[in-house]
Amino acid sequence: MIHTYRERLLPENAKYSILIPSWNNLDYLKLCIQSIRNNSTYTHQIIVHVNAGIDGTLEWVEAQADINYTYSTENIGVCYALNCARSIVKTDYIVYVNDDMYLCPNWDKNLQDEINSIGHQLFFLSSTVIEPIASSNCVIEKNYGTNFSNFKEAALLKEYMHLEFKDWSGATWPPNLLPTQLWDAVGGYSIEFSPGMYSDPDFSNKLWKAGVRYFKGVSASRAYHFGSKSVGRAKLNKGYYQFINKWGYTSSFLTKKMLHRGERFNGPLPEFNMSVTTRIKQLFKRVSSAFKKLEF
Repeated sequence: MIHTYRERLLPENAKYSILIPSWNNLDYLKLCIQSIRNNSTYTHQIIVHVNAGIDGTLEWVEAQADINYTYSTENIGVCYALNCARSIVKTDYIVYVNDDMYLCPNWDKNLQDEINSIGHQLFFLSSTVIEPIASSNCVIEKNYGTNFSNFKEAALLKEYMHLEFKDWSGATWPPNLLPTQLWDAVGGYSIEFSPGMYSDPDFSNKLWKAGVRYFKGVSASRAYHFGSKSVGRAKLNKGYYQFINKWGYTSSFLTKKMLHRGERFNGPLPEFNMSVTTRIKQLFKRVSSAFKKLEF
């Protein structure tokens, strides 16, 4: 199914490699790419993985001189798509962006300023997302359109930096950024979570296991997210059960107790020692989930 890799000439001084999985979502993809071209401070390597592309995506991407791409004839899901795109990365940093996201001006400069201040390479950063209806406590709720046709781009560009929000702990979701070497050290996205449900917390947990404690959502780096325009079309994996059976605790335990996702950022996360009581509770959930999984 995976049979095309197209590498273009790497832009001079490319800062990041931006990976964008896309599944027959051309109008959103065009808007996403437009935002990268118009609103980036630096030059970047753009890599799209085209899943199927029967809506004209493949032809459009092929015609764009500044887009590298990988291609599969069928939808292989987010995990395989990201790992395919990684194979042609040429920079020291990887950024993962959904195709239904619009990156706001200086999104990359604010991430780079953060990188420059950290002083080491064991970090995972997220931009702060604005959504019509906030999906979590680390999202700004403000409606600038629910789809590409009613997108209020001018209003967003005028107001996005005036929406008050704090730097937050627990970077997990895209847009996210990390060193390419760190991506490789943890093996990229885990294909057992294909097509992709719960692959984001799984990736964060792999980083935690590798010793990363600097998980930060950068408030000044912002993106607008129309919201899961592909998920409803896919046959989803049972990610909750896969996660707890793999790690021995739930993804919500990871995000709330270990990553403190959405709380005010106070520096590197503390080490976490699970109490005996907590271990028993998580074991009970794991056993319970195993029985529930058998029902499906």
